[in-house]
Order: sequence, then C-alpha cells, then structure tokens
Amino acid sequence: MIRKDREITDRKDQLAIMAACDVCRIALNDPESGFPYIVPLNFGVDVQGDEVCLYFHSARVGRKLELIAEDPRASFEMDCDRKFIFYDERMSCTMGYRSVIGRGVIEMVPDEERAAGLDILMAHYHAEEFPYNPKTIPATRVWRLKVTDMTGKMRDNVHPGESRWT
Repeated sequence: MIRKDREITDRKDQLAIMAACDVCRIALNDPESGFPYIVPLNFGVDVQGDEVCLYFHSARVGRKLELIAEDPRASFEMDCDRKFIFYDERMSCTMGYRSVIGRGVIEMVPDEERAAGLDILMAHYHAEEFPYNPKTIPATRVWRLKVTDMTGKMRDNVHPGESRWT
C-alpha cells in the first residue's frame, strides 16, 4: 500500500467497515476468458477468534459456482462512506471512503448448516432476527469465503478551505 497513512490494520476497525457495507464484490479466476470474474453480492460476516468468514448465497447452479469449483481462491472488496471532496483553492477533487480488501478460499456450506449460514447473512441486514421462508432453503446454495488476509483503507480528511459535496 503506497499511502500507509490511510491503511487500517486493526481487525476491529476492519470489521467495523465491513459492518457498514451493504455489498461485497468478489473476484474469481476465469481461465476460459483469461479475465477475473467479478460479482457484487449480499453478504454476512462471522468471526470466530481470529478467523473471519464471509457468507454468501446464490442459486444452486451458475457461472460463479462453476468457477469456484474449478478454483476456490477469491479476492474481495467492499467500501462505504463514499464522499466527494472538492478542494476550492486548488480546484481539484478526490473521494473520501472506507474500504476493506482481501483474499481467501471459498467452501460450500454443508446442507445441514445452510440455515445457520443464511442467519449470518440476514443478521448483517436486519438488527433483529428476520424470519424468512424455510421453503427457500433447499433451492439456495450457501457458501463462505474463509479470509486468509485483508487490509483496510480510509480517506476522510477535510482541511480548512475545502468543501465536501455528498
């Protein structure tokens, strides 16, 4: 990371950013096209000791599941608090943000653990327990990305003489 002054290494701060995000983008390896396959997803976060897992759901078939079966390694990115910052005196601009990026390995959640995985996902978007139709569980694939490494980054400074447009 070039701007070490913006790096967030504290795990608690990284998790706070994750809690504020509503979309996680994952990048999978696509050997057929030779390009990364990137998809935005709803997600949930589970922390057990030092282990962080991101939970996702999808249909039981599809391109991303095919790619995961071929190569379960993935990168992820999520960001929040995006704010346009305009520097009046310099007549230039930038963006304020908080973000987390990382890598990990994806594994399919066993059928008997799908409901628990969906509960983790739902807890990210609903403060209270959210009842969902259990009839949807058999049609849903739940999978998790076990994070192997991640870092955060933040830009949120406004100096005198600057204005922020949101």
